[in-house]
Amino acid sequence: MPKNYLAYTLLVFATFCWSGNFIVGKFAYLSEVPPLTLNFFRWVSVWLILIPFTYKEICNNLYYIKKNLIVISFMGVITISIFNSVVYFALNYTQVINAVLVLAAIPAVTIIMSSLMKVDKTNIFQLIGLLLSVIGISAIISNADINKILTLNFNKGDLWMLVCVVCWSLYSTLLKRQSFKFSQFTLIQLMVSIGIVFLIPQFLYEKSIGQEIKFDKTFFIILFYVAAFPALAAYYCWQKGIEIVGPNRATMFIQLMPLLSAVLAILIFNEKFELYHFIGASFILSGIYLSNKKIVK
Repeated sequence: MPKNYLAYTLLVFATFCWSGNFIVGKFAYLSEVPPLTLNFFRWVSVWLILIPFTYKEICNNLYYIKKNLIVISFMGVITISIFNSVVYFALNYTQVINAVLVLAAIPAVTIIMSSLMKVDKTNIFQLIGLLLSVIGISAIISNADINKILTLNFNKGDLWMLVCVVCWSLYSTLLKRQSFKFSQFTLIQLMVSIGIVFLIPQFLYEKSIGQEIKFDKTFFIILFYVAAFPALAAYYCWQKGIEIVGPNRATMFIQLMPLLSAVLAILIFNEKFELYHFIGASFILSGIYLSNKKIVK
């Protein structure tokens, strides 16, 4: 049980970092930082930070890495190259809360993928927990007004976020299925190495259309956060958490992002804590608790 508590702590911290990533991503857009260029510099920075600590393990496991290169490459492309770039791109067209709302579909898609790939079994508690979490998220983003949910109009940014849902669900499922024998940071290093190759064309595209980056104080503050927390810290915690409790139970923690985003908005923008925040938080936390219960036979 203590090991499970460690996993829950890691997963909560990861979702907290990612919640901040959406706010910083929107701030980057308002500061006219090109989204694809930001993602390129973000992962180049991560690669440079990690390489002194991972190169020995990489060299010692070259045969094993070569044997698993296809799946590692695929995971690197769908997370580093696609997921992160699409998030920053989508935030140019949609609000943070809308983007996070779309990501609420990740647990459902992960449960389906895990079942189809025979990675993790689904139980009634997970299904009920998923339903409660969705209700909680809906309460937060609608101010507990059902009419706002029924009339929610998704724009281009929201639709792009659906790509992120598929990518992250597939990544989480593959992460549990493979169970790599090297460290979490080495896996991140390998994924980043592959991902950067596919980020170069994105960077060159924005440069070709005149979206130049300003290397000022604002840019470096944004770069520090997105490299240190949503990238290094969050990826490590997420991968370690999945290793312990599996993708179905871990993915339910994604539902914390709307709640944490609301908390950050309250702290940063002095927004009021309303009754619907309490209602939504109660449903989300109840859903996560239920999804982590096991059926006693």
